[in-house]
Amino acid sequence: MTARQPRPPSLWRHRDFLLLWGGQSVSELGSAVSIVAFPLVAVVLLHASTFQVGLLSAAETVPFLLIALPAGLVVDRIAKRRLMIACDIGRMLIMGSVPVAAAFRALTLGQLFAVALLTGILTVFFDVAYQSYVPGLIGRAELPDGNGKLGATQSFAQVAGPGLGGALYGFLKAGAVTADAVSYAVSSAAMLAIRAREPRRASRPAAQLAPSLRTELLAGLVFIFRQPILRKIAACTATANLFGSMVSALGVLFMIRVLHVRPQFTGLLLAAGSLGGVAGGIASGALTRLIGSARIIWVSILGFGVVGLLVPLAEPGWRLALISIGLFGSTANVVLYNIAQLSYRQLICPPEMLGRLNAAIRWIVWGTLPLGGVIGGALGSTFGIRATLWIGMTGTWLAGLWVLASPLRTMRDIPAGRDPGPADAPPPATGLLETT
Repeated sequence: MTARQPRPPSLWRHRDFLLLWGGQSVSELGSAVSIVAFPLVAVVLLHASTFQVGLLSAAETVPFLLIALPAGLVVDRIAKRRLMIACDIGRMLIMGSVPVAAAFRALTLGQLFAVALLTGILTVFFDVAYQSYVPGLIGRAELPDGNGKLGATQSFAQVAGPGLGGALYGFLKAGAVTADAVSYAVSSAAMLAIRAREPRRASRPAAQLAPSLRTELLAGLVFIFRQPILRKIAACTATANLFGSMVSALGVLFMIRVLHVRPQFTGLLLAAGSLGGVAGGIASGALTRLIGSARIIWVSILGFGVVGLLVPLAEPGWRLALISIGLFGSTANVVLYNIAQLSYRQLICPPEMLGRLNAAIRWIVWGTLPLGGVIGGALGSTFGIRATLWIGMTGTWLAGLWVLASPLRTMRDIPAGRDPGPADAPPPATGLLETT
């Protein structure tokens, strides 16, 4: 009779994880405030055009296209926690420049573009380090639980943040962005209090040849393209992000200039829609057990995602509620999908190259965001905001066809530690250093 495997300790008793979780919860809330406050500053205070708003959205995300791969190489070579702290401090100072400039009546669209670009660069390094840091902090067995908790609080922030952002803008105008700057300070303080130290990387034997920089830089991409499920997940997420960024770029404009919603109420509509993310995070464990860890990846986006098609149907009056209902389904889909696919890729990737894998995924799936922002601004200027929203929401939903066409279609659950496909193919020759 085999002995039972001991259950991993509860994350509720894991001091360092609770610090990371708490700091990130505050940081996510601050970022969610800026989701509404930042474009409101551009649209209402600085009178940005539709195309300029699209370009502003692109400026925030273009760093993922330009520097995500080198960021992965950096993350795998240096201490992740220190890098994350430095990024938070930098973002605090950069975001804090907006209310300071506004107080002196010196705020311009040019500064907003610079702030978006610089915070985007630091966010690339932070996000790649963050996703690579969590598995080492809590252990791989607790990853689904940890990612579920982080995803649920992120969704809660997206509920509270937009409403708070709209309200703060009503009172403080550009000063509303201060909340985001303060949240980065809280996050960095929480990470400074973490006691656990990252393991040192073992030095390479003298006789072992170092791999070329190009080989190491592309190691994450090679790993993805040799894994059939990861290929389809990357294609699905990149497609959804391309069309979703068209929607994000024009969402505030749609409510203010087409539906004539008051600025302070835009956040309330977005917050109500974000409740879907909270519901998805709470229900993710039960739904994964009911539907299956493989099947939930495509069921989430093709099932819940169709509700997002209600957003372009919104009109002044009671039909404004269609925005919140459509976003409820969309955000539930996003949380369910992200928890499942993130846990999967963290589990199948060797720890010593997780930074490069996460960077490669980010390069592929977030690299489409700036393109979507520019396309959204251009199409919105040419064909109208509502027509562009129809294109964006439809494309986001149909992106699920990528994962439906993968080996996931015939699977209920994903076998631990293996991606179905050419299992006998050799691993990529990355020449990676081993960790201690």
